Amino acid sequence: MAVTKEKIDLEQERNEILNAYRGLLRASKSYRDKEDTRVIRKAFDIAMEAHKDMRRKSGEPYIYHPIAVARICVEEMGLGTTAIIAALLHDTVEDTHITLSDIEEQFGVKVRDIIDGLTKIPEVFDDNISLQAENFRKLILTISDDLRVTFIKMADRLHNMRTLDSMRPDKRLKICSETEFLYAPLAHRLGFNAIKTEFEDIIFKYKEPAIYQQIEQKLEKTREVRNRFIRHFTNPIKQRLEQEDFNFSIKARTKSIPSIFKKIQNKHVTFDEIYDIFAIRIIVDVPYENEKPSCWKIYSIVTDFYQPNPDRLRDWISTPKANGYESLHTTVMSPSGKWVEVQIRTKRMDEIAEKGYAAHWKYKDQSTQDNTFDRWVGEVRDLLENPESNAEDFINEFKLNLFSDEIYIFTPKGDLRVLPKNSTTLDFAFDIHTDIGLSCIGAKVNGKLMPLSHILKSGDQVEIIRSNQQKPKEDWLKFVASARAKSKIKQALKEELKSIASDGKEILQRKLRQLKVNWNSENIQTLEKFYDMPGSTEFYYQIAKGKIDLSKIRQLEIENHDFVAPKKAQSSDKTVMQEIIPNVDTKKDTIIIGEDFKEFEYKLANCCSPIPGDDVFGFITATDGIKIHRTNCPNATQLMSNYAYRILKATWQSTRIKERLTALMVYGIDDIGIVNEITKVITEVHGVNMKSISFETEDGLFEGKIELYVYDTEQLESLILKFEQIEGVKQVTRV
Repeated sequence: MAVTKEKIDLEQERNEILNAYRGLLRASKSYRDKEDTRVIRKAFDIAMEAHKDMRRKSGEPYIYHPIAVARICVEEMGLGTTAIIAALLHDTVEDTHITLSDIEEQFGVKVRDIIDGLTKIPEVFDDNISLQAENFRKLILTISDDLRVTFIKMADRLHNMRTLDSMRPDKRLKICSETEFLYAPLAHRLGFNAIKTEFEDIIFKYKEPAIYQQIEQKLEKTREVRNRFIRHFTNPIKQRLEQEDFNFSIKARTKSIPSIFKKIQNKHVTFDEIYDIFAIRIIVDVPYENEKPSCWKIYSIVTDFYQPNPDRLRDWISTPKANGYESLHTTVMSPSGKWVEVQIRTKRMDEIAEKGYAAHWKYKDQSTQDNTFDRWVGEVRDLLENPESNAEDFINEFKLNLFSDEIYIFTPKGDLRVLPKNSTTLDFAFDIHTDIGLSCIGAKVNGKLMPLSHILKSGDQVEIIRSNQQKPKEDWLKFVASARAKSKIKQALKEELKSIASDGKEILQRKLRQLKVNWNSENIQTLEKFYDMPGSTEFYYQIAKGKIDLSKIRQLEIENHDFVAPKKAQSSDKTVMQEIIPNVDTKKDTIIIGEDFKEFEYKLANCCSPIPGDDVFGFITATDGIKIHRTNCPNATQLMSNYAYRILKATWQSTRIKERLTALMVYGIDDIGIVNEITKVITEVHGVNMKSISFETEDGLFEGKIELYVYDTEQLESLILKFEQIEGVKQVTRV
């Protein structure tokens, strides 16, 4: 009997699934006993059966996804059996017939709780802004509950990012924006350096495909030269470390493509001028008590061969970063005149740097550095304690806590506190205690009297000055940098607002009694509209402060002890978004720029000035119709991540509709006649008109801004290429 092709394919598929499962077992081999293997197998069988009829967007069986997520948990995060089981089953409760009770019965309460936490956070976030912010909030809530929920969610997102090719382009951009908005900063704070770098790399690949490809090709082209240089550079260090009997390994780490591009942009240099395209990493395996002296001994060996740059020494061994990162970084001069970054760390430090907080569990008994991370988790709990903050405020405050740059401040007794960069004396006061922050009137910084808004620097010693008469002020929010301080100030201001508002409420109640008007919600709403107030608390507050003339109430008509609400024409600009959304299908509709779109007006956004040829999208604004933005617009990440339900596909009708204004920045070496050369190029390129040109020079270098009218990106790129060919021009970027 002939075997059908379909049957062979299914057989082959099953073998491939089993191979993927065996790969997972191999990855967890080092710490798995017989009982672990049995339970993992049971979880795999249940997941396999539950997902048997499901396929991913790519067409492959769905089971590949939970296996891949479990493998990321093991190999890239260093998690154990509980996480593997939860990862294998993470989609079963949401997508199949399996219930949380089934999970608890088979695998116990811990696995049930983790899967419950994962099920509460949808993978594809809701289109509604408040629900989407709520989902981000749910993810953050799990940090102070069981960190493994967040870790598995991170692994889940990483696998989805790795398989983005099978998604629609608009869906890809939405997922990239969500990842850039929350997951990449979260990976950074949790110490998953390798995962954070990969997130950023994939985001850049899809958001800036042309630049990504260009840098990738340049890296490939220079690979052999780079490898040869690294061999020559590391040989003498290797020989000396071997003589000193160190158990070590040396790796070369190439800078990520987004980091290279950021450097090109910020430093106004070309690819060839970046000296730290790669870093040398020396990893030594020594007992915990010998770590610090061993790292400094290796530093001494490196600087015996190569001259160090004293301004580029970073000691994160004595004072680790808040995410637990420990390493010694120096930049040294090679014999060929190139600066090279050298990172020195131990095996334990390297594992923590790559696998983040998950690796802390492994070393918890011997390392004291957990405190910095535990302290951050404590700050997250503080934020969660404020029940009145809405989800969007919460997310924005939480994101303040995710970014990396930190300063180290000393108390008068010499205790060390870690604060975000740009923190002020007021941030420091709130970091010590909420009451100290609320009563702070100034500080002595290194013995000198300083105001609340004084920005602190690493190494400052700060003594807070307090007064019982002090009260929190709205202005404070403008100069605090830490999420904790912002949250506590807002909380205190709300309390004060409520206290004053209760006085205003009493005043209004007395007034309505005089007028013999009922105290009910309809009458209060009528008054709020009459006085154009956003809500009752604000209304009562303004009454208490004497800002509202209550005698005007007599202008309202009263009938049967109730106000007759005045008929007021509805403001047309407030209904713009409400008019558009019900009449468009954000998944199917496409705006063709140059043609009418369902009778709705659209404009090109000023923030990024798109021109034909740019990848673009439409965004439904609250009061100003539809705006067309470039997909790499500075605001695109926030718009796509938070307001997906207001995003529309957009494309250009043809590349030659009409000239559009764009701006270029030109950087280079100042030379006689260079401005003349640049203007000559502009006049030579057909159809390009110049609106304005301005140049500034300093110490032999120039920086110029040129505003031009061009038809499309092709014409603009041709112009940029011609500028770059002018001798003395080092870099041209689009604003």
